[in-house]
Amino acid sequence: MAGDHSRSKKLKRLVTVQRHLEKMAEQELATTTQHRQEVAQSMEVVIAAIGSMEPVHRQFSQNYAERFGRLTIKETQLQNIQKMQETKVLKERTKADRLEENMKEARELEDREASDQAIYDLLEITLASPASSKLHTS
Repeated sequence: MAGDHSRSKKLKRLVTVQRHLEKMAEQELATTTQHRQEVAQSMEVVIAAIGSMEPVHRQFSQNYAERFGRLTIKETQLQNIQKMQETKVLKERTKADRLEENMKEARELEDREASDQAIYDLLEITLASPASSKLHTS
């Protein structure tokens, strides 16, 4: 029983660590999502500058086109990173959920064993009492 009890405690610690890993993965994903939004905003600004009729912007149209190309590449890279991070978050969450289920099962087993042991102890006391009283009356 003591081994099972420590098993649920060990699993509880593992669940805590796994949930922390899940949160870290979620934070990485949030950071990537934010970077994608920033890149999208930059792309909108560059498109607006390219489409502008102001002479200043027309002089730099080649630079704007090159910048837009770099931003497009960066957006694609961030999109791929985001997909990997989403998969990682799901993987970490699934691991944590499984560990948590195992911990609950181990705890239920421990509780059941403790309850069974309490019944055995009660039976032992109950059965020992009449026998000892018979010994004293003889």
